[in-house]
Amino acid sequence: MKIDILTLFPEMFEALNHSLIGKAQENGLLEINVKNIRDFSKDKHKKCDDYPFGGGAGMLMSVQPLYDSIMSVKNENSYVIYLSPSGNTLTQKKVKELSNKQNLVLVCGHYEGIDQRVIDLCIDEEISIGDYVLTGGELPAMVLIDAISRYVPSVLHSAESVEEESFSNNLLEYPQYTRPQVFQGLEVPEVLLSGHHENIRKWRLEQSLEKTKKVRPDLLKKED
Repeated sequence: MKIDILTLFPEMFEALNHSLIGKAQENGLLEINVKNIRDFSKDKHKKCDDYPFGGGAGMLMSVQPLYDSIMSVKNENSYVIYLSPSGNTLTQKKVKELSNKQNLVLVCGHYEGIDQRVIDLCIDEEISIGDYVLTGGELPAMVLIDAISRYVPSVLHSAESVEEESFSNNLLEYPQYTRPQVFQGLEVPEVLLSGHHENIRKWRLEQSLEKTKKVRPDLLKKED
C-alpha cells in the first residue's frame, strides 16, 4: 500500500519511522511519502493561508498550493481523504475498507480549515477521528495510518490478532493475562490454563459480550 501525506508540518510524521510502521516500510510492505504543501506555494514567502471571504475568525488554507500538492500525487488509483472534524467518524469497519485501497492521499488541514473548492474538486471522503477539534490534521492522519497498517498483509505477525481485537464484530476485546499466574492475590482464570480451546473460545466470547454491555452497549446495536 502507498500512502501520500500532504501537510504543512512534515516533521511531525517522524513518528511513523518507528515501531511496526517503521518496520513495515523497511520491509517494503508500506510506502509512506510525506510532502510539504509549502513547496507548492507560488507566493515568494511560501505563504499557504489567507483571510476568508465574508469575514470570520482565523485563516484558511489557500487553494493554489493545496490543489497543486494534491494533483502532484493523485492518479487513477488514488483515494483522497481530508482529515476533518466534520467528516465521517472513523470506525473499525471503515479502517478495514480503506486498507483495501491501493493509494491513499491524506490531506492535513490547518488553521480554520481549507477552501471548499479543494474539497469539491479533489476530495473523495472527509474523515474525523472523533467529535472534537484539533489544531490540524496531522495527528488524525497518523491515527488513520496506524489503524490501517494493521490490516496490511504481513505487517502483524498474526492476522488472528486483528480479527479478535476490540471493535471486531462490534465487541470489545476480552480480558487477557500473562505470567505470573498469581499477582497481588489476583489469579488468572482457570479456564485459560485448561488447554481446552473450545472452552477458552466460549469464555472469551462471554467476557467480550459482558464487557461490551457494561462499557459500550451502543456497539451491540450497530449493524456490520
